[in-house]
This record gives sequence, C-alpha cells and structure tokens, in this order.
Amino acid sequence: MATRLGPAAEADLTTHTDTAADTPSPATPSPATEPPARLPVRLWLQPAVIALVVVAAFIGCYVGLQRDPQPHRIPVAVAGQQLSGEIRQVLGDSVDVRPVADAATGRSEVERRDVVAALSGRADSDRLRLEVGGANGLSTTTAVKSLMGAYAHGSGQRLTTVDVVPFARFDSRGLAGFYMAFGVTLAGFVLAQNALGLANHLHLRHRFRLLSGASVAIGIVATVIAGPVLGAVPAPVIPMAFTLTLLAAAAAFTTKLLGTYLGPVGVPVATLLLLTVGNSTSGAAIGPDLLPSAARAVSALLPPGAAVRAVTDLSYFHGAQAVQPLATLALWAVIAAVLVSLRPHLRRRRMHARG
Repeated sequence: MATRLGPAAEADLTTHTDTAADTPSPATPSPATEPPARLPVRLWLQPAVIALVVVAAFIGCYVGLQRDPQPHRIPVAVAGQQLSGEIRQVLGDSVDVRPVADAATGRSEVERRDVVAALSGRADSDRLRLEVGGANGLSTTTAVKSLMGAYAHGSGQRLTTVDVVPFARFDSRGLAGFYMAFGVTLAGFVLAQNALGLANHLHLRHRFRLLSGASVAIGIVATVIAGPVLGAVPAPVIPMAFTLTLLAAAAAFTTKLLGTYLGPVGVPVATLLLLTVGNSTSGAAIGPDLLPSAARAVSALLPPGAAVRAVTDLSYFHGAQAVQPLATLALWAVIAAVLVSLRPHLRRRRMHARG
C-alpha cells in the first residue's frame, strides 16, 4: 500500500537525496573524513509511538468494551400502567419503560424498532409474555431477557419469551452486519491510502473519480456477496448497495482528508477513528445500550456505527429507522470531499500571503 509523505517529510527526503548525490564516491579521495550524520530521533521514535498507540487503542476498545457490559435504558414497551410502574420501580435505569395500551401495540413498536422488546400480562394471570426483536443484537436481547426474567422470578410469575424479529438463517449470531461494515470501512481506508500515494501522478479530479467510482464498486460487491450469494443479510439489494457505497465513500474521503492535511500522521489517525473506535463502538458486537456512556455517545455519529444501524434497519425492520444513519454517512462523505477539494485553494492563498 502506497503512503504519501507530507510536505516536511518530502523536503527532508529531497534534501537527503541531494546530499547523497553530491557526496564523493569511495574511489574519490577526500581531504577529510567526516563521521556519518546521525538520523534524527524523531525518525525512529514516531513510527514506534504510532504503532504502540494503535495497538493500545485497538485492544483497549475491543477488549475493554466487552469486559463488563451494563444495560442502560434499553427501550421496552410495557402493556398496562400498573405493570409499567412495577417494571420502572424494580429495574430502574436499566430499561426505558414505554407504556402502551396493549400487547398488539407493543409488538408493533418492536417491529418498527421503536423498542427492543415488549412485555405484557393480564391482571388475573401469573403469566408474562416478552416479545423481543432478536435482530437488535444478541447482547441486547440477552440483557432484556435476563432483566425481565429476574423481575418475573421475584414477583412469582412465569415468563414466556418469543422472538418476533429473528436473525436470518445464515446469520444466527447477528454478526454479518458488523463484519460487512468492517470490511467496507477497511476497503475504503485502503483505497484512500493508495490514492494518497498517487498525488504526484494523478490530478485531484482524477483521484476524486477514483475514490467515487471505487466506492460504488465496493458497495455493490459487498452487497452481492453478503446478500444474494451468502444469504446472511436479507436487505433489498439496491438500498443496501447505496448504504455500503456511502460507507466506503465516507471512509475513503475521510482517510484522504486526514492524510492530506496531517501528512504521514493522518493515516494512523484514520486507523484509530474509523477502524478502531468506529467499529468497536458500532453496536453490532456489543449493543449500543450496553456500551459505556462515552462509547454510546459516539456510536451513531461515526460511519461504522451509522452503517450497522442502517444495515439492521434495512434487513429486518423495513428501513423504519434508516434515514438518520444514511444522512450521517452522507454528511461524512460530502464534508470530507469538500474539505479535500479546498486544500489546493487554501495552499495557494497561504503561499500568496507569504509572498
């Protein structure tokens, strides 16, 4: 993978090359023998520090977030005022109780992804019925089942659980969306990293065409493989391809932006932002309602998290909540592309001001 050097690094490389070219060969007699120049400590230290930061962040995010997940205000529809009050009092902030008129209304909210689960029961019965949307994620639905099971046990009632929105047959653990988002993000990152190395060979508009066209291809290939070929993602092909194209473009143009403005440090920053923090907080492996508060705050704002939500909505909830994550992906791609396009203009203004 090609890596573009920043202006300072390019200047250093040019100076070093010119000096080497002017240095007499061993066959040429030299009046004085000079000791070899020492390389700056920065050249040794920077790559090592970057590598250590990346590995610490990667392990800290992926292992740390899964170490002790705690439910936080998981939205649950509860039929009846009395039962709603009891659940709210017993379970506290673990669930966000949404009172509904009856069990049918609760199930409808589950199917629209307004809530994760719906609880109902009759006053003259010792039975409770919990309807969960399994497609919200294994960790989230397991937490809800555990919480409601504890309540039923404490109140001496029997709980029946039904999954009304199960995962597809070939995605029994619900990780296909996570792996697909990770793969598309990685592809966009690699695409932009190589485009950075082509800065001296392709005009900016040609690099824009490369990033845009390849993002479309990435979205189509990922959709076809995960959907029609493997049958793991049951979303409609065209909306899914559009979603993954936006994700690839967001990752590519964001990486290009960071590499353009920050130089060699930009690629590691993109690694941390997109591949490490973005994917670990996406909510696929650990549901967003079980993440720590800081991770929960950024989960839906970063491209991988937005993409996972859109993929799940399109696959299992008829796209009911897909507008917001799609808008988030589009904003990342468009804003990054605009800022990259402004870079030559800003550079010319700076040089004019200096002159």
